[in-house]
Amino acid sequence: MANSLRHRPSLVDEVIANLKSALEQGRWAIGARLPVEAELAETFGVSRNTVREAVRVLCHTGVLETRQGAGTFVRALRGAGDTLREVERARLRDQLEVRQTLETDAARLAALRRRTTDLQAMRDALAARKAAGDDVDARIRHDERFHLVVVEAAQNQALTTLYLYFAHSVIHTIEQTERNHHLPEPSHAEHEALLHAIEAGDTDGAECTARAMLAPSLNALNAAS
Repeated sequence: MANSLRHRPSLVDEVIANLKSALEQGRWAIGARLPVEAELAETFGVSRNTVREAVRVLCHTGVLETRQGAGTFVRALRGAGDTLREVERARLRDQLEVRQTLETDAARLAALRRRTTDLQAMRDALAARKAAGDDVDARIRHDERFHLVVVEAAQNQALTTLYLYFAHSVIHTIEQTERNHHLPEPSHAEHEALLHAIEAGDTDGAECTARAMLAPSLNALNAAS
C-alpha cells in the first residue's frame, strides 16, 4: 500500500503530461469527447483511478470539462498556468507590448467611465508614488496600484480579469523600467498627465498618453535587438 501511494502521484503526472501532449499534437480538438476511462487506462497502462485523478486535475485547470452523463470533453488545448508560464518566458519587449495594449485600451475606457472614487484612488496612488522618492520598492508598489486602478476604472470585468492574469508580467516590466537605467521609466509628470486626461474625460488624450508612456522603453528594446 505504501509503495502504491508513493508511486501514484508520479503516474498521475505522467498521464497528465501524456494527455497534454496528445492535445497539443491535435489528437483531440476543442469540443471533442475523450475516450472513456477504461480505454484511456489501457492506452497509458495505468489504473482507471489514475486516469480519473489526471482528468480531475486537467478539469481544474480548465483544459478538460466533465459533463454528467455525457463524458469528458476538451475545453482548451492548454491550461491557464501553462499559458502564464509562456508569457513569463516571453521577451521583455513582448511583455511591454502586451502591457501597452491593455493599459491603452483601459485608459480610453477609464476616461469614459471613471467614478469619483476611482479618481481619488489614482490621486492617492500617485501621491504615494511621489512620496516614495528613492525607495524603489515602494515606488514600484504604488506604480502598480495606480495602473491597476486605471484598469478597474474602465469598468470592464473581462479587461480587469485579463490584466490581473498578466499581473506578474506587468509587475516585471515595471520593475525592469524602474531598475534598468537603459530603459526609460515613465516620469511622474506623465503619470499625472494620464490622470488629468482620465479626469477630464479626454478619451483620445488618455489613450495617447498611456501609449506614449511605454514607447521610449519599447524603442530602446527594439534598438537593442
